[in-house]
Amino acid sequence: MPTSPETRRPDPVTLEVVELIGDVVARFYADYEEAAGEHALTGAQARLLSLLSLEPLAMRKLARRLKCEPSNVTGIVDRLEARGLVERRPDPADRRVKLAAATDEGLRVARELREGLRFAREPLSGLSDEERLALRGLLRRMLDSGR
Repeated sequence: MPTSPETRRPDPVTLEVVELIGDVVARFYADYEEAAGEHALTGAQARLLSLLSLEPLAMRKLARRLKCEPSNVTGIVDRLEARGLVERRPDPADRRVKLAAATDEGLRVARELREGLRFAREPLSGLSDEERLALRGLLRRMLDSGR
């Protein structure tokens, strides 16, 4: 009886790739935490601010993207709002819903966070433009196949 793909053991190369992806993620988060600390932010605050630098979002949507409870997002937004990095505003599509949005200062800090990530500069700068494009394409394919 043949083994289905779901029950087959991964080959050694796949196992190594998974381990390397884990190492990359750990290194990225460590660098992100350090960059956040330089702005007196926690990693969660920095990630939320980075999301809001792209677009204002409802609290529930933020919670889904950050994979946490809405009550946690409320606390993070409260702390960022107290620092003038985030503001709450009514959703034009549904005034009962509040959106969190980055302020101008929040956008500046989010930009500095992205620019301060050594991980993006150092290891990736060692790759050629072609290699970075290929890596981007492969990562996108991996993420798209998981949906």
